[in-house]
Formats: sequence, C-alpha cells, structure tokens
Amino acid sequence: MNNLLPDILSENLTIVFCGINPGLKSAADGHHFSGRSNRFWKVIYGAGFTSREIAPELDTTILQYGYGLTTAVARATSRADELSKHEFDASIEEFKQKMEKFKPAYIAFLGKPAYAAFSGKKIFSWGLQVETFCNAKVWILPNPSGLNRGFTLKMLIEYYRQLLQHIPV
Repeated sequence: MNNLLPDILSENLTIVFCGINPGLKSAADGHHFSGRSNRFWKVIYGAGFTSREIAPELDTTILQYGYGLTTAVARATSRADELSKHEFDASIEEFKQKMEKFKPAYIAFLGKPAYAAFSGKKIFSWGLQVETFCNAKVWILPNPSGLNRGFTLKMLIEYYRQLLQHIPV
C-alpha cells in the first residue's frame, strides 16, 4: 500500500485544511477523508464551505471553492495517536516549505496535535490563534474523525462555521 496521500494544493488558497495524518483507508484509496466514519465532507458542507457534499473520490474539486488539503505528517495510521513526536518534528520543515510556496490566507489545523507540535505551544484554544504560521492566519478546528467522540456532527459544523464567518468576503 502506498502510505502517501497526495496534497491538494494550489497557490493563494483561502484556506488549507491540515489533517494530522492520513487514515489507512484514505491512503489506500488515495483520497482525503475517505474513511466511512470521517465527517469532514459532511461538516464543510453543513458549515457552508461548499454548495454540495463532496464525495471523497472527488476531493480535488475542493480547489474550486478556494480550499486545499494537506496533512501534517505523511505516514498513514489507523489512529493519529500512533504518531511519535519525532515524526511531527521531522515533518515541520517540509510543511513550512509547502505553506511558503502555496501562500494560503489561513491554515486550519484539524485537531490540536499538529499545531502543538509545529508551534511548540502546549496551551491554546479552538479558533483563531494570535500568531501566524508562514504568514498565514491559523485557525484550530476539532478533528472530524469518527474516533473523535467528544464532538457531535452539530458541534463540528458550528466550530467550522465560525471560521467561515470570520473570513472576509
């Protein structure tokens, strides 16, 4: 199995959604958020980012809305907590290079672990962060994984909608 999930990026996107790392099914399929319990596509549609719910196999169409997809760590796992601190540390330079090349206005980290590792901060809240990252505004959103049982679909939609409402039209 190819453990690398291709980025879906172009220059000057409004938002790059950054997952922690690919799930095994997404890596096997070659499409972001393709695990049947992952709620990402439902959430961004419900929050108003897209005019329809995108099927994972059509994940590249997210570019039409001005958004992109990447992961903090490339290695696929069944659970994000299988990643080591070393893997986050080893991936930060490549991640920074991508963000500097593509220059998104916002980076939305999906879950706290990647931002914590990349920023060195241990305590921060959901939403907009004070510091920028590679000249992009940073927004922290709850992870839409079905394993994240602390957030209902309704709660996820509300957190994501706050980001959309923050972006100037």
